[in-house]
Amino acid sequence: MKYGFLKVAAAIPAVKVADVDYNIVQIESLIAQAEGQGVEVMVFPELCLTGYSCQDLFREQLLIDKAEEGLLVLLDFTRKLDVVCIVGLPVQIGSLLYNCAAVIQGGTLLGVVPKTYLPNYGEFYEKRWFASADDLSPQDVYLAGSPVHITSEPVIFSTCDGARFGIEICEDVWAPTPPSNRLTLAGADIIFNLSASDELTGKHQYLRQLLCQQSARTMCGYVYASCGFGESTQDVVYGGNAMIMENGHLLCEGERFSFQPQIKIMQIDVERLQLERRTNSTFITAQSRVKCNPVNITCKPVMSRDFELVRPVDPHPFIPAEGKMQETCEEILNIQVAGLAKRLYHINGSKAVIGISGGLDSTLALLVTVKAFDKLGLDRRGIIGITMPGFGTTDRTHDNAVKLMKLLGVTAREISIAKAVTQHFQDIGHDAKVHDVTYENSQARERTQILMDVANRENAIVVGTGDLSELALGWATYNGDHMSMYGVNAGVPKTLVRHLVTFLAGEMATEVLLDIVDTPISPELIPADEHGNIRQKTEDLVGPYELHDFFLYYFLRFGFRPSKILVLARQAFKGTYDDEVIKRWLQTFCRRFFSQQFKRSCMPDGPKVGSVSLSPRGDWRMPSDASSALWLKDIER
Repeated sequence: MKYGFLKVAAAIPAVKVADVDYNIVQIESLIAQAEGQGVEVMVFPELCLTGYSCQDLFREQLLIDKAEEGLLVLLDFTRKLDVVCIVGLPVQIGSLLYNCAAVIQGGTLLGVVPKTYLPNYGEFYEKRWFASADDLSPQDVYLAGSPVHITSEPVIFSTCDGARFGIEICEDVWAPTPPSNRLTLAGADIIFNLSASDELTGKHQYLRQLLCQQSARTMCGYVYASCGFGESTQDVVYGGNAMIMENGHLLCEGERFSFQPQIKIMQIDVERLQLERRTNSTFITAQSRVKCNPVNITCKPVMSRDFELVRPVDPHPFIPAEGKMQETCEEILNIQVAGLAKRLYHINGSKAVIGISGGLDSTLALLVTVKAFDKLGLDRRGIIGITMPGFGTTDRTHDNAVKLMKLLGVTAREISIAKAVTQHFQDIGHDAKVHDVTYENSQARERTQILMDVANRENAIVVGTGDLSELALGWATYNGDHMSMYGVNAGVPKTLVRHLVTFLAGEMATEVLLDIVDTPISPELIPADEHGNIRQKTEDLVGPYELHDFFLYYFLRFGFRPSKILVLARQAFKGTYDDEVIKRWLQTFCRRFFSQQFKRSCMPDGPKVGSVSLSPRGDWRMPSDASSALWLKDIER
């Protein structure tokens, strides 16, 4: 396990009912494939050594003995292999027969876990043959020539790298209190489920939801393998489900009703799961209330292998999936609108002032404000949009700002800052030909002063336009555009701002919004080029926002170290950015994130819209003078 990733597999072998020799050969074939692909832990279906649908053949001693013999063959086959294998077989203990999972590695039987909940309804009648784990008295037994302790208490296995996993069998997860509840609260990061669930109309969708919800509720990885082609179809059909989940998300699944053996392989981010649990006080409280002393079993050491990240990584984690785009955009806008509307209602306000630049952020802020006014039944003319052309304003952004305000029916004003800033330069002795930070910030602060003073005169509030990405990078002038009475975009990253404006452009069927979306992102504080085009492009200066939003998501949401974020970014942006580019902008992100905390420590109120927020009153509390040295050094590992 490297960077917190454990490679797991759900395997569906071909099977012949009651033909243990055939089944062992099929299982060995998939084990060999998994070992060759660096799988660390793999799970097979319930009772895979014999077949699940043997029915009263489970009363035959010959079959029980043959299953134990088959386990012995598997132990010998895995003697020189590192992969941990979880297989299902019937196990006789005293006078009772148990439906069990056997965990084997490197020729060693690590442990045996019996099934707790036995379905005995409808097409199932397991109690006819098997006893429950609850009927078992803890004891040491010999199985396949190996001594093993079998108990009804939770059993947790630990890999040599520290990943912890538990096991439940089919019906266990359908119970009101599944064994996985206790296992995860006792520390299991991943649950492996050996199953034999038959197919019924609508059942698969329900099963998928059940497993996703269980993995979400217990904050775990969940690996599910269910028997398929080859099981008896006398009365039911088995489809061969293979699914791998992580904290409520389906990472991959196999092909149902396949007539061929299959194996689904995926890397589960164990570190991510552990970080989620560590920050979730509800999970921690639940742990303290469950008194559990699990049996702990350590797996054997394995040879080190070169690490390769094989699981897909979304380059735009803040952007909703295509099928959920409309629903998510509507929800985010509703959150923004509700937040601003509440603030206006609380202060009995009927006016708002916004600086309109013709850029993405101010456009979204204006659209949200319009929707809030409409929601409250306020006159849109109470929204005072002010465009403030300066030394770097281009005709394109200026004209778009004017068109947008006219289209929306708000009160539009234009106040040039050129004269006031020129006078200010003279007052402080600054050469206007020197386009430095003083030159830029003087313009930003002049604009903010205008907005604040107009708001005072009109008994209005200034609605801020800065977004989450700008707050992360500190890409705002302190006590300039950094300040407002309410920042509606404070929880929206730049990549998402673009999608929200695009969504609203489709809703409003207006070309001006589409042109704003296509306009390069710029503060327009430096004069345009000789052709009147934007010269100062933000992403040329601080880096691509899609990279910074990616860094921000994994840094803030999961607390990942930069070296791991770098690995994820390489996978996500393969073919888009080379390693050096990603590394350079990650260094920029870390430096700016730490050095600019002082701006976030006094940021205005604004609504949280997603899982990531930088509010100093809510999600992110950080000293303004914290050092970035440790994080920058980690990038160089």
